[in-house]
Formats: sequence, structure tokens, C-alpha cells
Amino acid sequence: MTAATGSGHGPDVLDLWERSVRAHPARPALVTPHRVLAYGEADRLTDAWAGSLAERGAGPGRLVGLAFGDPARTVLGMLAALKAGAGFTVLDDRLPAAAREALVRRTAAAVWLGDGEHAPEAAYVPAPAPGAPGPAGNGRVADGPADDGRVADGTVADGPADDGPAGTRRRPAAGGSDVAYVLFTSGSTGQPKGTVVERDALARFATAVAERLALTPDDRWLQVASLGFDVLIEEVFPAFAAGAAVVCREDTRALDAEELHVTLARGRITLVELSTQYWLEYARWLEAAGATTPPALRTVVVGGERMDPRPYRDWQDRQPAALAHVYGLTECTVSSTFYTGRLPADADEVPLGTPLRDVEITVRREGRPVPDGETGEIHIGGPLLARGFLDDDAATARRFVPDPYATAPGARVYVTGDLGRVDPDGQLVFLGRVDDQIKIRGHRLEPARVERALCEAAGVGQAVVFPDPATGTVLWAFTVPADPAAAPPPGEAVRITGADRDALVAPLEAQLPDWAVPRVLHRVAVLPKNPHGKIDKRLLAAWTAGTAPAPPAPARAQAPALQDAGAGTPGRPGEPLDITLGLFREVLGDPHLGPDDNFFDHGGQSLLAMRLLARLRESHPGAAGLRASALFSSPTPRLLAAALTTPSLGGTPAGR
Repeated sequence: MTAATGSGHGPDVLDLWERSVRAHPARPALVTPHRVLAYGEADRLTDAWAGSLAERGAGPGRLVGLAFGDPARTVLGMLAALKAGAGFTVLDDRLPAAAREALVRRTAAAVWLGDGEHAPEAAYVPAPAPGAPGPAGNGRVADGPADDGRVADGTVADGPADDGPAGTRRRPAAGGSDVAYVLFTSGSTGQPKGTVVERDALARFATAVAERLALTPDDRWLQVASLGFDVLIEEVFPAFAAGAAVVCREDTRALDAEELHVTLARGRITLVELSTQYWLEYARWLEAAGATTPPALRTVVVGGERMDPRPYRDWQDRQPAALAHVYGLTECTVSSTFYTGRLPADADEVPLGTPLRDVEITVRREGRPVPDGETGEIHIGGPLLARGFLDDDAATARRFVPDPYATAPGARVYVTGDLGRVDPDGQLVFLGRVDDQIKIRGHRLEPARVERALCEAAGVGQAVVFPDPATGTVLWAFTVPADPAAAPPPGEAVRITGADRDALVAPLEAQLPDWAVPRVLHRVAVLPKNPHGKIDKRLLAAWTAGTAPAPPAPARAQAPALQDAGAGTPGRPGEPLDITLGLFREVLGDPHLGPDDNFFDHGGQSLLAMRLLARLRESHPGAAGLRASALFSSPTPRLLAAALTTPSLGGTPAGR
């Protein structure tokens, strides 16, 4: 399964930018809450930044570090670094201080641009665009050269008079094999790996995505990904290649589903990319609100996790915005395949789609390609592959291997660790991870196969299966009801028996071998996660015996005195603290949580925060104006209960 591959080096990523500048100098390139930067303005501004970066040592083969809390400045910094001939790296402002310091050391950037407390001490803060606000936070400005484009009032002057039109200015001689950016993986199983992507790969990727999504200058792509996450690349460079606008938020604060909807509508957004779980939260909110996607929104790009067919079909039946299901890895320049079709009624999987131009996909077993329809490990080849991992030749050699089946000399292929097959329509289908395989009575089994079958049963929202911890010879299944009202109390696992069990097991027995059918089934309120974001199977097993271990004592947040007399005493149904405490336990799947336990110390994250606030709005009228961001200032049940009766503690009102 391959896609057409171009020959030789194509245009540089800056050639794509300059083409858009020449064609649309007055059209918006970057939209912020404070102003709109046209392509011509953004070009002059980033020219000034690039000149200053070059004077500080940036150039081909070097990196520029970006440490802004402002997405728009991050986007401008990426462009300026490329104009200086350098690559860029982005420091995620959510990382702990020690992790940030380690990444700063590892990148050895020639210069850092940034502001705020998370920026390195030596970070240089470039001047803002004319009329835009200055840097936020405790910005540190290094002394710049007299001709770096800044004027006394802190705005940016026009570039030198002899610059000429876009495309005629001299720029450093960076080649297609020079670094374009370095981004880091999450590092959940060890030290984060820095992936080195070259300029040719970035340019090819931007062109291919713009073509696949049929981007035009009328499009407006909302930037929502965390800075430092590779989806940021997909939100920015294809849009610039097509002359479209990138719309940035004021900061990196996560939007809950309602805020996202308001932002999409007010910004006349045409495209947005969401993680699978974020998209599911938005889909649930739309359904609960009886709403449809805003009129301007034409495509929602979704990826990152396996997609269940049922919500996909529901969306296609109810929502005007189309879906694009994507698959890819940081090591292969973000997304490699896109599925944009309408899911057939009999499909049991949402395909990953077909490769982008310049991407080659093969399914292999023991290193050899298998025929279409057979299961194997997904391998990705072609010129969009990264160079490798930063300063880690051993890891690079393990994952980027020579391709003995390629016709081009020196061709490599990336070994993904993902299992898949190519269906009769030529679509790539995801079947789980190689390292997720389990062994039952001598047979190897992909748990995802059984979990998918369980989720097809009426009333089942989620499922996980694994061998029983005592003997490893019997498959256990834990299911979460699609209707929360049918779930047991948090922290309990209720054994499914009788007719209910038969209804779940019978379809599995009809399609799976005996050893692959779960024989012990439980119903739970949630599938709890461990600190690495994986389902905590040990905790699930403990729930079956009623011996769930108590969590370690977290750091306690100090609560102000509550004004509501009932809010301080658990056990009075309907009072704010009773409601918040019950919802914390429900959403986090931990019945042992107390009034002063911190949401984020017990596995809470942005998507769970959205879910908790959505449930809270259903349960208490005082939650109507709260947003998920309220949990950052009120991260315990007691503090959040106070926010219900003191709106100023709760963050942004609805619609703001």
C-alpha cells in the first residue's frame, strides 16, 4: 500500500510561505484575539525576528527554542526560525520545571525566544506586532542590536527598504536535509525522545495535507493543540501553504466543549483538529445541548486513539461538519494517513485511511510484507520520515531501519509497533499494538478484538479485557455502561450474571474461539487510569474483591471558609460539597477521595476536567458559568463547592 512519491527535493517550506505572501499579501495569515496579521505584515514581522535570531547565532543546523505561553507568538517564532535558516523546538509550558530544564539542556539551542516563568533565563523576547499587546508575564528581554527592527515604542518597524517583495529577499542557504524542528515524545516509558524532522519532510507534509483537505485561502484553522505537541505542525504549515488563516487563542488554557463550540462559531472556523477523546466530549456536549456544529465549520480532523464506529456514525448522521480520521506519528511528520469517507453501515472499524502523497505504508510480519487483508505490523516509509532521534543513534537504528524491499537506494522504513491490515477498499485499519498482545492458554490474543466486540453490545460504552491475575488462564472483562445511570457506584465492580451475561457472551461465542471469550464479566462506573494514562488493571482486579488500595496521601490544598452552611459537611444530599465530592469520585473512579483531595494529584487531566464540569452543570444550578479552567484554581471538592456559591472563584462566565 503506497502513495505516489515525488522525486528529488521539492520547494522549501519557505517557498510555500512566500508563494502565499505574493498571492495574498492582504489576506489574514494569523488571527489573534487582539488583531489580525495579514500575510504581508506577518512576513515583515518575522523577517525582523529572523534577522535578530541570525545575529544571535541561529542558522542552518542550529535550533531556536520557543518558550511562549502565547500560541500566536509561538507560530511567528516557528516561521522566524525557519527564515533564519534554523530549526525550532517548542517548550511545553505544562512541563514541570525539572523536565523543562532537561529539555533545554538537551536541545542546546543557539537562542531562546520566550516570556513568562517557564522560559529559560536567557530567553529573548522579540518585539510585538504594531498595535498588539506586549509580552505577558515576567518577560526577560535581552539587549538587541540597534537595527533589529525595534523602535522606541516597542513596536516593529518595517523591514529594510531594499528587502524587495516576498521571494526575492536573501535568506540563509538552508537545504532540504537541514533540521526544520525537533519535538519531543511524551516519554511515558522513559526519557522523552527528541524527533528531528528535516525541512524537505516538513514542506512535503504541508503540501500533502493542504491537498488532501482541499484547503483554500478562505479556510480558517483553529489552533487548539498543546504547544510542543506535533499536531501544532499540522495546524499551521498546511494552512500557510494554502494561503489560509491560522486562528490562535489568547493562551494555552484548555477549552471545555462549550467554550470550544463558542470559539468555533465566533471565529468562523472552517477546520479544527481534536484528539479522539476531546472530540467525543464535544460530540456528547452537542447531543446534550441539542446543537449542531457551527455553519462555517466544514471539517473536524480527529486522531490519536482508536475510533469506535458507533459515535462516528452518530456524528455523520447528525452533524453537518465532516470528519477526517487521521493516523500518524511524530517520527513520520505528524499524520501519514487520512480517512474522509462516509463509514459503511457494516464496517466494524473506522479505517485509518489511505496514505498522503509521499507516504508509503506497508503491513509486514517478521519484516516481510503480507497480502492485503492479513494482519501485521504497520511500517511507514518515504521522504516524510524524520531523520531520527536527537543524540540517540541506538534508538534511531532500532526504529528507522533499512528497507530491503524499496527500490530507492538507502531507503528506510519506520517500525511503528502498531498492528493493522489493508481492507478490500484499500483502507488501512488499526488492530492494536504489538506490545498489547496477551497469551491465553497458549494462544496469542489482541485484546482490542474482544473489546470491540463487547462495545457492539447494546448499552456498553467501554470495555477492557485481560487475563485473571490469579492463574492467567481465564479472560476477564470489565464494561462501562453507555448510560451513566446504569453504572454501579464508583470504585465497585458488579459481577454480571444470568441473562445479562448471556446477552454479552453469546455474540462473542459466535465469532471468537472459546479461549478468546471472557468468562468473568463485571460492570464498573469508569475504567481507572494509572499515572501514565493507561487503564489500571490492578485496581480493577482489586475492585472485584472490594479491596481497592487507598491512594497515597496527596498534598492538600488550603480551602477558604465556605459560605454555604451545608457545603462543609458531607452526607447532606444536594449540598454543594456532597455533589462535588461525589462527582470527583465518579469521574476519577476512586471512592476513597476526600473533600480536600486534589483533582490533578489523582489522575485528573483536561479531558476529565471537561467531563466533571459537564456533570456538575447537570447537578447544580450554580455551575452554569463554570469552565474546566475552574479546577486549576479550585482543584478539590471543597474549593470547587465554594466556587459554586462564589462565581468569581469559578473562572470565565458562559460565552466569554
